[in-house]
Amino acid sequence: MDQKLSRGRTFAQEPQAPKRPTTHTWHGVTLTDEFAWLKAGNWPEVMRDPAALDPEIRSYLDAENAYCDAVLADTETMQAQLLTEMKGRIKEDDDSVPVADGPYAYFEHFREGGQHPVVCRQPRAGGPIQVMLDGDALAQGRVFFDLGPSRHSPDHNLLAWSADEAGSEYYTLRVRDIASGADLADIVVDTAGPPVWTADSSTFYYVRLDAQHRPSRVYRHRLGTPASDDALVFETTDPQYFVSLSDTQSGRFAVISVHDHETSAAWLVDLTLADTAPQPIAPLEPSVRYDVEHHPSLNGSPVLIFRTNAGGADDFKLAFAPLDAPARENWRDLVPHRPGVFILSFSVFADWLFWLEREDGLPRIVVQRLSNGERHSIAFPEEAYSLAINPGLEFATDVLRFTYSSMTTPSEVWDYDLATRSRSLRKRQEIPSGHDFANYVTRRLLAPTADGEMVPISLLHHRKTPINGTAPALVYGYGAYGIAIPAAFSTNRLSLVDRGFVFAIAHVRGGTEKGWGWYRNGKLAKKANTFHDFIAATEFLIEQGWVSPAKVIAQGGSAGGMLMGAIVNERPDLFAGIVAEVPFVDVLNTMLDDTLPLTPPEWLEWGNPRTDADVFRTILSYDPYENVRAQHYPAMLVFAGLTDPRVTYWEPAKWVARLRSRRIGDTLLALHTNMGAGHMGASGRFDRLKEIALAYAFAIKVALADTAKSRSPAPVRTAAE
Repeated sequence: MDQKLSRGRTFAQEPQAPKRPTTHTWHGVTLTDEFAWLKAGNWPEVMRDPAALDPEIRSYLDAENAYCDAVLADTETMQAQLLTEMKGRIKEDDDSVPVADGPYAYFEHFREGGQHPVVCRQPRAGGPIQVMLDGDALAQGRVFFDLGPSRHSPDHNLLAWSADEAGSEYYTLRVRDIASGADLADIVVDTAGPPVWTADSSTFYYVRLDAQHRPSRVYRHRLGTPASDDALVFETTDPQYFVSLSDTQSGRFAVISVHDHETSAAWLVDLTLADTAPQPIAPLEPSVRYDVEHHPSLNGSPVLIFRTNAGGADDFKLAFAPLDAPARENWRDLVPHRPGVFILSFSVFADWLFWLEREDGLPRIVVQRLSNGERHSIAFPEEAYSLAINPGLEFATDVLRFTYSSMTTPSEVWDYDLATRSRSLRKRQEIPSGHDFANYVTRRLLAPTADGEMVPISLLHHRKTPINGTAPALVYGYGAYGIAIPAAFSTNRLSLVDRGFVFAIAHVRGGTEKGWGWYRNGKLAKKANTFHDFIAATEFLIEQGWVSPAKVIAQGGSAGGMLMGAIVNERPDLFAGIVAEVPFVDVLNTMLDDTLPLTPPEWLEWGNPRTDADVFRTILSYDPYENVRAQHYPAMLVFAGLTDPRVTYWEPAKWVARLRSRRIGDTLLALHTNMGAGHMGASGRFDRLKEIALAYAFAIKVALADTAKSRSPAPVRTAAE
């Protein structure tokens, strides 16, 4: 396979980055980085203006892109076919389910051929549709355009909206008069997340990014005044913490949350009062987290309701306290902690409390009537599925909206009557090119690890794919920040599954698929569990005959890309190929540099190697960049984004350069840098598909070798019988 996959070198020369060693010594260990020069000295400027990149660095990245195009030129036909297939599964002329709020119902529309959403509303009782924002028109002529969240004012006359025009996640916030369609003079730059309006629609609160791209300050903007006069209402000076802003379901308060990956606290801003100061709830306490909602009359008194892990509630509980006495000592259990039942999220209506919980890896919705405490749950029979609550915009309602899908079942949006327990299907995802769920099989497996844990695996394959140890596979993993990867439907995956691939998600430690403890046991000093879980899951799939040992492709992005870098150093023999998307592979150097975007808040996830020698040695032991060595590596495709503030472009660029300089053999190694986008890749729903098509074409090329180019979905399934 190596010779077949390295043929590109006969017609394209691999770029070779010059070595310019720099050294730094930490805790008695000297680190040498021969490719540190790929980090632009003016990187903050590059985030805002990609044209400011040093010409030598740009030349190198351009050469890598040209090489990637050349060595994957034989997949261009496949890429085009995959793109056509994936576009064919998207209903181009489509609407989201309208969300009611007072006299209107708000929704997004995609026009045929359109890349960006059109934000609309319609009178609740029916009537003409009004376009508030046209994303396609706003994006016209721009290399990158991402329409951020928008929020209409309580009086329904104004729309606060934001956009990022570089991919660096610096959003500019504007206000539109809905009736005229004209934007007001109010413009605020460098914002993060949606704003929150005051009850009288005269003012909004918003979060601003600091010089290190950290959301750290909350401002108040009064319409008609310059942004330079905006009042700073809250700030955290500790670089470890992020600040975010939301509002309660009741609409009474804005919630300012200060948080890192394991600690949080909140302040309330009364939206009915002018120029009021944030009021604290309970102070920051190490390793204690809480989310908050407001109810104006629980048992006759206004209360705050919390989702929290306080008091040893490892998998979280729900508690409440009087609005006027919200301190920790006044919290009382509403839904007690149950070990092994992880409460993911919750919300509250006037008459109802509801929450999403997960037990044994499967989610369910639990509903409680506030007047009498009566409970019931909403669950589904499939082995693996995804479930999400969408509380909507109203408080006095009996209708709860939720979204359901599985790896075989397209997304469904349901409205559930909490009083009658009846449900109505509002929308089922349409697949214009056709989809018969009976043609597919989804399974949930458990893979044993060396330390006695069982790693959940969500698996999808075509019913005609032989499960006899011959099937190619794509195994996906993430495993960080407590993020659980749902067993949800994806139209794109079908392009692999229809070609005989088994698609598997390894729910490794570092996520919360098995509760908060599953997260804690995949971070800091226990981070290696994430890598060992992924290797164990892959070995299990091979040993049980689900997949071919010679045809396994592993895929992960961001922190999951770091997972890819760690496993390929540890077990390069286990994988035929690796797809690493914006991979966080230069962990040690990044965590040592506290001037980089987001580094101090990340110390709670990885540890602070600047001050702790044990942490330094732990990260050094698994860091993908530091552990590249002279060994055979499988074929690899690596993605980067030039304006990425989360995983800076030089991490994957340095990693590929070092791999080239140290590996044994000449298997395919390609770097694709999006020169006009950031962490999330290309903007626009169709442009993003081009990058997915490239990744899948690479996987097919590697797993199916020379036969890949001529295969099409249906004949492959027939041949595989």
